[in-house]
Amino acid sequence: MYTKKVIMALLLTLFCAASLFAQNKDEMRRYEQELTQLFDKAFNASTDNERYNANEQALLMLEEALLVEKSFNWKWTFTNDVSVLTAEDGRFKIFSWAVIRDNGEYECFGIIQAYNPRSEEYDVHVLRDKSEEIFNPELSVLVDGDWYGVVYQELVTIKYDGKTSYMLIGWTGGSTIIQRKVIEPISFKSNSSMPIFGAAVFKHDRNIRRILIQYAKKAMVNVRYDEQYFVVEEKKKEKKNGKMVTVTIPHEEKEKMIVFDEVSPVIEGMEGLYQYYVPSGLENAIYFNSGKWILRENIRGRLHEVRAKDFKPLQKKPAAYTVPPAEGQPAEKK
Repeated sequence: MYTKKVIMALLLTLFCAASLFAQNKDEMRRYEQELTQLFDKAFNASTDNERYNANEQALLMLEEALLVEKSFNWKWTFTNDVSVLTAEDGRFKIFSWAVIRDNGEYECFGIIQAYNPRSEEYDVHVLRDKSEEIFNPELSVLVDGDWYGVVYQELVTIKYDGKTSYMLIGWTGGSTIIQRKVIEPISFKSNSSMPIFGAAVFKHDRNIRRILIQYAKKAMVNVRYDEQYFVVEEKKKEKKNGKMVTVTIPHEEKEKMIVFDEVSPVIEGMEGLYQYYVPSGLENAIYFNSGKWILRENIRGRLHEVRAKDFKPLQKKPAAYTVPPAEGQPAEKK
């Protein structure tokens, strides 16, 4: 009799759990359908007022949806205009998107769902785009919901010495004449779910907290985390014509790293005017070692098929770019 009661209780528990799970799926599916419609208006409506009204509703509804029990496990299927990235260890999920204004500028919006070790629950934090107020973003650490405003495209999770490091890679519209790629670490306050954007994890000549790549609106800059071949130049002493000389011997290595295009002004004397910056033809990278991200210059990251014996130093040559003309003048091709 006792065994029969235990079995009945167990079956009832399983039935209730299954019923709750089904209700949860239905609820999340309804949220996703309504959010998809709101995001479509936020991205495609004809006026600022319509877009921002829809976006405000979407932000509030998404926050509400993420407070639903077990919502962290829901696999969102938004269009590519809404980025949803999840840490490999389940520590957090981050949503980000941009709304374009009538003047051609972008404003970013974001929300993060992160695990709180103290409560053992997932908390929700709305992120505030402070990019227009931050004087020196490369050196800034942002807390309490303040954020540089980035649409994230990739989340790198690395485990080392019992710790976990997270790095976000993304894009932001900048202004009507420039755009930016951003590489920034994210961490969390001790025993909390509150995110911290930016950290002194870069081994660099300046003590930067994030990497900003600023370039022309019409240019294309590539940033990616990948296992890449790169050429290392090793200097050796050799005897030639009876004398010891230093020779450079290139060889290939392969490693996981964040590879990014170097940018430079297409016109001499335009340093610091990022509307004239385009990829130079060189690639740099940062790789992770003992808790730090270390810069490696001119890595030739796309040389999957090029052998070391064929290596020739790459000349710094800007890509073709249409220089913005003076008012009333045709564009000039450089």
